[in-house]
Formats: sequence, C-alpha cells, structure tokens
Amino acid sequence: MPLPSVLLHDHLDGGLRPATVLELADDKGYDRLPASSADDLAAWFDQSESGSLEGYLEAFTHTIAVMQDRESLERVAFEAGVDLFADGVVYAELRFCPALHSQEGLTHSEVITAVGSGLAAASAETGIEWGMIIDSLRHIHDSAALSRVAVSHQADGVVAFDLAGPEAGYPPDAHMAACRFARESGLRLTIHAGESGRENGVAYMASAMDRCGAERLGHGVEIIDDCVVEDGEIAKLGQVAERIRSRRIPLEICPSSNLATGGLTAEAHPVGMLHRAGFNVTLSTDNRLMSNTSMSGEFDFVQTHHGFTLDDLALVTWRSLDAAFCSWDLKKKLWENKIAPEYQDAGAVVEMEWR
Repeated sequence: MPLPSVLLHDHLDGGLRPATVLELADDKGYDRLPASSADDLAAWFDQSESGSLEGYLEAFTHTIAVMQDRESLERVAFEAGVDLFADGVVYAELRFCPALHSQEGLTHSEVITAVGSGLAAASAETGIEWGMIIDSLRHIHDSAALSRVAVSHQADGVVAFDLAGPEAGYPPDAHMAACRFARESGLRLTIHAGESGRENGVAYMASAMDRCGAERLGHGVEIIDDCVVEDGEIAKLGQVAERIRSRRIPLEICPSSNLATGGLTAEAHPVGMLHRAGFNVTLSTDNRLMSNTSMSGEFDFVQTHHGFTLDDLALVTWRSLDAAFCSWDLKKKLWENKIAPEYQDAGAVVEMEWR
C-alpha cells in the first residue's frame, strides 16, 4: 500500500484519465485528439521531454476542450479524488482556473460548484479530504474578477487563490490587487513562482512573498539560483533564499514536472539540496497526466535520486500537512489517526501527536 501523503499542488485539468478524455471527446464530438486509444493518448500527453513550460502547457488544449460542461467537470473531479485516494493521498488541494472552463456558457461560479460536487462525491466514496484553489492566469487580466468569485465560494470548499500560467515576463505583483482582496477576504494565498521565471525567477519569488503576501510558493526550484553550491550541497544563501528559509515558506516542489519544463536531469534537480539545507520542502504532482506521475511516484523519485529515507518522507508529509490550507482540527485528525500510525508501522520515527 502507498504511504499516506498530503498533496498541495495538483491541477485538475492536468490529471485526467486518458480513457476519460476519449469518452468525453466522443460525447461532445471533439475530433482533435492526437490519438484514438487510451495507451497512445497517454503516451502523447506525457510531456516529460517538452523542455519548456510553454511547450508543456500546450497539451492542456485537449483536456480543457472536454471540460466545458457541468457533467464533465463533476466526473473529472470525482475521478481525481478517487485516483488520488487510491495512491495514498489523504488530503488534496486541487486547483483550476474557472475561466478556462467557461468557454461554452458556464459561469465561473457554475464551474466551481461542479468541481466541488465531484470532489464531495469522491470524499463520500473514499474518505479523502479536499480543498479547491482558484487559479488566475498571470498573462490574462481577469484576476480581480476571479478573486471575487473565489471569495464567494469559500463555503463550497474554496480555500485559496493562486496565480498560474506562463511565468517568464509576467511578474506576480501585476496582480497585487487581486491577491490583496483574496487575503483580506479570508482566503489563503499560494503563487506559482520560481518555476520558469528564468533570469527573473528569484525576483518573482521575492515579489510573490514580500509584495503579494504568498504563504506558499508553487514550485520554487529556481531559488537554487540564489544559493552558492559547493560539492553538491548548498554552502551559502543569498538574501531571498535566506528569507524563504528563515520564514519557513513552504516550497510546493513538483520534481517530475520540473524535469519536463526546466530541462533538468533527475540528479541535477535541487530538491535534495534544498531539503538537506533546511528549506521547507514539500512534494506534489503538479499534473499527473502530463508528467506521467503520482504522489507515490514523486516519493520514489526523491528516494531513488536524492537519498530520501522513510523518515525524510514522514517529515515532508508533516510539512505538507502543516502548510495545508485546512483547519487545525482536520490536520490533527489526519496526522494522529492516519498518517503518523502508518509511517510508524512502516518503520519511521515520527511524533504521534499533532502540535
């Protein structure tokens, strides 16, 4: 059985089952899919060697095309919850941009309601706990409207607001008003930063944290550019890296996705160095379909390529739960009743009481 995990960064439109894509396309008469069998479609969607975030994002054209009505959104969300639970995920925050699913008449509110309904059904069947994060795309100027609709759906399971989409050339502080409104209205805030900002990656992380008020950073791997590395370990921190480590800002690191978008080799990924240097590293999937991954797959990756032990995985899971945008009571229940006992049974040294 997979070890229990907490998933903070997973895009709804990046985690469909290939067979579901085929069935939804057939139902709506969408004839632009690049393959006609589930296996061939899965192979096409695997963007492990895309080499850039922009190229990686092109694959979403097809998943978004079949997620334009209430029934398809409910089904995709339900299947996401079921699949994640089967892989050991006990709590998941799934994120999506309502504007992408409003191209055939649904309102933003109807999109959110449909996704929430599907996740609620998955929870009723499996027991998985969940929250929704509403994305605004940083290259489109509708963040103010999306932050307002996100705030209005807190009672339906929306827990946070996020800026996503292409990063290079799109500083997060261009959306400061939307971020501020979301935070002041009770939502939490996570921002994609340091994923593919290139020469501006470190500056964008600083802006997301210091100017927009992000509590977590989506990906954040480019913080390694603000570190001095000697003999495979971080020897010195720059000013931004020092603030991120000192403030314990969680990094939502998605190794498989980073390999695809950043052109890294498995051994060159900085996740191991960041973890050993004391950064608040968490692990996530990003897009299970496009990165051909899962939470257990990400765990395998850091064990195989970066020497993570069972104790390290327990620590990462604790960090993820601590950073989750859910209640303290739920964290305590999940840790004490599910996560800690299973890690202890597997041989990890863990604190059994949630503090």
